[in-house]
Amino acid sequence: MNLPARILLQLAIGLLCVLSASKLALGQTPDTAHPTSPAPSPLARRYAEGEKLAYHMKGDNDGWTYEVQATAVVKKDPAGHFVEEYAWSDFKSNASMSLSPASLSFRQTLSLDPGLPPSIPNLSTVQPFLIGPITDLLTFYSDLWLAGRQSDLKHAGDHTYVKLGGPSSWADGTYVVLGEDSIDFDLTLKELDATTQTATLLVRHVPPAQPKVKLPAAWMLTPVADTPNNFVDVKGKNPAGKFVAQVGKETFDVEIKISLKDGKILSATLDNLVKTRQRECSDADFKDCGEPSPHQIHRQIEIHLVPPTVP
Repeated sequence: MNLPARILLQLAIGLLCVLSASKLALGQTPDTAHPTSPAPSPLARRYAEGEKLAYHMKGDNDGWTYEVQATAVVKKDPAGHFVEEYAWSDFKSNASMSLSPASLSFRQTLSLDPGLPPSIPNLSTVQPFLIGPITDLLTFYSDLWLAGRQSDLKHAGDHTYVKLGGPSSWADGTYVVLGEDSIDFDLTLKELDATTQTATLLVRHVPPAQPKVKLPAAWMLTPVADTPNNFVDVKGKNPAGKFVAQVGKETFDVEIKISLKDGKILSATLDNLVKTRQRECSDADFKDCGEPSPHQIHRQIEIHLVPPTVP
């Protein structure tokens, strides 16, 4: 398992485009679109200070499997916004990994307050293998936060499309010399169940009609799948002196079950698939390259609300 590569992809796939869409949503709120305030979203979160929550997360990252617990207490931040402050614990994996004291003491702040956009936590103190779970939980919250700001998601079957296009970049100039994806958001309120007092939301992260990723070589323009390529990732030179370049299609579907009583997440799943064509290239223009080979990344994540164990 190439853990650093996976983590860079998780950061890109599960975080950057979502946060960009959150910024977009701030400029396209229902209040700006209509002079009068619309009816509140059925997905609105109703917080109670001191409330305790816990989620059990399971992940399968191309064969690397893990389980971990995220436990939170609802607080108010200095500006008066309700936030959920999460601690991570009970990490189990099919690889030899355990949480360090620094990772155990790390706190992640999330919120579904419509006036408090999602933000990237400081990940400098956590172990690399915990970055994926942290950013995936942020993806669930960011998708629901975005959906809660859409004025046309009120009834079962309602659908809206948020154009973003990107690009979002995760290149660091050394390990990844070029890394971009381009995503739009296709949101559907699949179900409102009055009997169980639950809602089901589907958020599909899809390639735009015209992705805005940088594709410097002609071979990168040829679609790998059934849409224009919306993903490119080029690693810096490997021990053989070659750049490893991947280009292709990235999608992921997020389905979230929400309580209509208070708007909290009851469960959620994320299915992320990246299909690419990979080549090793000798030059920085990625034109002198070897034969292509297919490459695929597949991640499946799920969370479930469980009874909290916070004292």
